[in-house]
Amino acid sequence: MSSLSLLEFCKLIGKLKHLKRTGWVLRDIIEPETVASHMYRMALLTFALKPEEGIDQVKCMKMSLVHDLAESIVGDITPHCGVTEDDKHEREKKAIHDIAELLPEVSREEIIKLFMEYESQSTLEAKLVKDFDKFDMIMQAYEYETSKCELGKLEEFFTSTRGKFTNEQVKEWVKALEDERNENIKKLNTQ
Repeated sequence: MSSLSLLEFCKLIGKLKHLKRTGWVLRDIIEPETVASHMYRMALLTFALKPEEGIDQVKCMKMSLVHDLAESIVGDITPHCGVTEDDKHEREKKAIHDIAELLPEVSREEIIKLFMEYESQSTLEAKLVKDFDKFDMIMQAYEYETSKCELGKLEEFFTSTRGKFTNEQVKEWVKALEDERNENIKKLNTQ
């Protein structure tokens, strides 16, 4: 790996530190989280997992850090962007290959493999990381609601994830979050 390749890689991943997540921008959230901060919390969630047979936590951490890496080139494409799911996948696949080309071969192969595994949802780890992705989204929605005293304003994010979690531990986290949110909404409505 050349020093120039390393610098180009750093510039690309650096973009994720400033790339605001589209879903929050579309909802007029002031100072929305970035793609990098989203991936960071997802990666740290692996530390909150109880050891589970058949789950490689380090792989989950790495996959969390890689799953949105292509967005440094293609941007944060949501269903509201007018891009088909197939086109989005092809753009991201090309981008991840372009990014991986900047790295040593062993890392290149690992990043592509992790990304493709996540996209295909073919393993327990990929499904767990998808649960982290959805959980982080609703956790972030709740944080925005509570910081602005607008509980219930971002209900669409909660609705879009209901019944879609697969991991039992993450389901417990979701229940705790929804219970707290519902209790706070109830208190607000009785004031």
